[in-house]
Parts: sequence; C-alpha cells; structure tokens
Amino acid sequence: MSDSAFGPARVDRPKVVITDYDFGDVDVERGILEAAGAEVIALQSKSEDDLLEAAADCAAMINQYARVGAKTIGAMQKCEVIARYGVGVDIVDVETATQKGILVTNVLDYCTEEVADHAIALWMTLARKLPDYDRATHKGIWKWQSGQPVNRLRGRTMGVVSFGKIGQAIAARAQAFGVNVIAFDPFLPADVAAQHNAALVSKADLLARSDYILMQAPMTPETKHFLSDAEFAAMKPGAILVNTGRGPTVDNKALYRALTDGHLASAGLDDPEEEPAKRASWSPDDNPIFTLPNVLVTPHAAYYSEESIMAARVGAATQVAKVLTGVAPDYPVNAKALTEMTA
Repeated sequence: MSDSAFGPARVDRPKVVITDYDFGDVDVERGILEAAGAEVIALQSKSEDDLLEAAADCAAMINQYARVGAKTIGAMQKCEVIARYGVGVDIVDVETATQKGILVTNVLDYCTEEVADHAIALWMTLARKLPDYDRATHKGIWKWQSGQPVNRLRGRTMGVVSFGKIGQAIAARAQAFGVNVIAFDPFLPADVAAQHNAALVSKADLLARSDYILMQAPMTPETKHFLSDAEFAAMKPGAILVNTGRGPTVDNKALYRALTDGHLASAGLDDPEEEPAKRASWSPDDNPIFTLPNVLVTPHAAYYSEESIMAARVGAATQVAKVLTGVAPDYPVNAKALTEMTA
C-alpha cells in the first residue's frame, strides 16, 4: 500500500464512519480517506442507537446532523477522532470525548461569506417588505402602499449578537447601507469590536436600542432561548429579527406571540427551533411560526454555496486523514484539554 500525502498509509485499514450526509454521495471524502489508508462506512443515522454498532470498532467518525453523544462515545473502543462537518460542535459531546482521549475537530471559516450574505439577504428582504409586495402583485394589486410602512435604513441601529468573524462580516455589509452597528459578545474585547466600527453593549442595551437584531449565536446551555418572552418585550416596537445562528437560541413559541401581537414586525430564520434536519421526521405543522406571512424560514441554508459545501467536506475528511496518519489537524477543538488531561 502506497504512502499518502498525509504520511505512511496504515496497513490495518482503520474504519471511518460518516454518520449522515445530504450531499448525494461521499465520493469526495472517500477519495481523501482511502488515500490515507482508511475504509469509509457511510450511514444515514438519525439517532445514537443507529451508531452504536459502527462506533464499536471505528477509528474515526464524521458527523453532519447526527448527534455523537455520550452513548455513542461510550461504545467506541478505538476511536481517535470525531470530526464535524462545519464550525459548531454542539452535537458532539466534547467533554465525554476528551475524557476518553478522543480528539474532536471542526472546519473553521468555510462559510463566513455565505452566512453573512444570507443574513443580509433576509434582513433586506424583510426591511424592504419584498414578500408583501410580491404577494400583492401576484394578486394583481399594483400599489406601493401594499408594503407600508417601509422605513429608511440609513441612520437606524442594527444589533449583532455574537461578534466573531461572521458577525463582523455581517456588520461590514450592513454598514454599507448606513446603519449603526452595536454588538453583544461577552467574549470579545471592546477594541476588537471598535476595529469593525461597532460598539460593544450589554444584552439589555442591545435589545432596547436595535431596530434590527441579527443573531449569530452558537448553541450552548447559556444561549438556549437567548431570546424569549422577556427579551421580545424589551425590543423596540416594529423591530425585525434575523437568526442565522443556531435555531434553539430563539424561543419560537415566544417569537410567535411577539409577531402575532404586533410587537415585532417580522422575522427571518435560517432554522426553526426544532432543527428539522436533526429529526427523523418533521412537518411545518409542528411549529406555528410557519403559518405567519411575516416570517421567512430557510432550511439551514445560510452556509450553503457550491464552494462552501466542498470546503466543509474536504476540510472534515482532511482532519481525519491527518489524525489517522499522525499529522496534527488544522482545526482541533479539544487538543489543549487532552494535553492537560495527560500532563
């Protein structure tokens, strides 16, 4: 067996399990991993029970939507690495993986431009009332008043929740339209925000001042229902919400109430709270926000372009290939914790 670009190929053909995927095939991943001497097993799992048998002897696992939790990790006997297709690792039990000595990786920066573009597209679509105008003209109503009221963007305030690379990219795009950007991010130094012409503020201040709130928060125990009834009540009347972060950071039942009582003008969500892709079955009937004309919902597509999908697939598979051939990965999530645990 010949050596690969990642180092000497292994003779024992380590098994790499792809838990689930919606790309149509795994040819890209298979090419990278087989070149590194691995065998690829592709599944379409929707629960941890579907993974237990494959987990027992896998050397690596790559997941898209399927959760790799304590139950799955507990069944692993020789796994070296769990790789996420994407940035967030909320569906991997990183703590349990660390305790078991398993490296966790992700893929950074592969979709910054796409998510920022998508967030701005949702914001502009709602702010300019494009759905209202479109519905009216399709019914034969040709009146500028069919979208009334539409307010000028310049001079208004946009609040960005989580001001990392994507939040900063959103701010740069929004500022081109003349809005003032404020941000809430307890982990970011104020001088970094200032470099992007944004002011860091408290959560309460952001809610009170923002005409538009763009959520880009990751999913953690602290951010679940980051926006709920109290937060919506604290927002400006007529505010617009856009969430291109994790779905469960917004309480959808509370959002429904805020939209139906007229306090909020509209909302654009890239994922509803229930995150349909992570369920075995789903219907929009499960969530009342799908009945509202002032809500736009896209199917967790903010990260998508042909280029970003390829980057995620190549990136995730490459992390695994590197680990299995003794090369340091580019995007380790828990390497420091593993080092401290073995020190």
